[in-house]
Amino acid sequence: MSKTIAIVEDDADQRGNYAHALQAQGYAIHQYANRQTALDGFDRALPDLAILDIMLEDEMDGGFDLCRELRQRSPHMPIIFLTARDSDVDRVSGLRLDAWDYITKPVNLQFLAVRVASLFRIAETLQADSARPSALSIGELALDQNTMSVSWRGGALNLTLTEFWLIEALARQPGHVKTYEALMQITRQSYVEKNTINGYVRRIRKKFKEVDRDFSMIETVFGVGYRWKSE
Repeated sequence: MSKTIAIVEDDADQRGNYAHALQAQGYAIHQYANRQTALDGFDRALPDLAILDIMLEDEMDGGFDLCRELRQRSPHMPIIFLTARDSDVDRVSGLRLDAWDYITKPVNLQFLAVRVASLFRIAETLQADSARPSALSIGELALDQNTMSVSWRGGALNLTLTEFWLIEALARQPGHVKTYEALMQITRQSYVEKNTINGYVRRIRKKFKEVDRDFSMIETVFGVGYRWKSE
């Protein structure tokens, strides 16, 4: 069965161009011009991947709002922002919503097709991994890849998908330094800088400290990256 892609774009010409390029790769395409028609479509069936513009008709941040709603329905769906808004603030906002990619217009249609295929491969790998027993306990830390759950000293943490991936990567090799470059790859996102990784780690530490105010297991290796402390 063909993978389904939802394209939410208020410009009919651009929407048609994206659809044509991806249909040529064998994907089934659902096209929507605004947030509400997209939500109506998602009520009928969720796509396997979504491509969202940020500004949708008269909604300046309609794509951001749609991403939030999609994440509630499907925590692991690949979502791409494809937009003319190229500010760092918008990029960071998009990635904080756990979009898997942020691409600015104009876009090379061949690049778009390659990037979509790449994200589908990542999604399939994650699905295959989740089918295997994946509970992990290291000291006071417990992770379960099947449920994407994390607890510290018995207290549950509410982590985003990207935050879970980062913690899992660090904790599986205590004492081993994960470089910024390695952590960038773990996020599965194409636009990631050191400051983005630092921001993720700050939020992760804050969430651990909500459970344990003395938490200090994530060590900074200045200029290099981070590691999970060996006990």
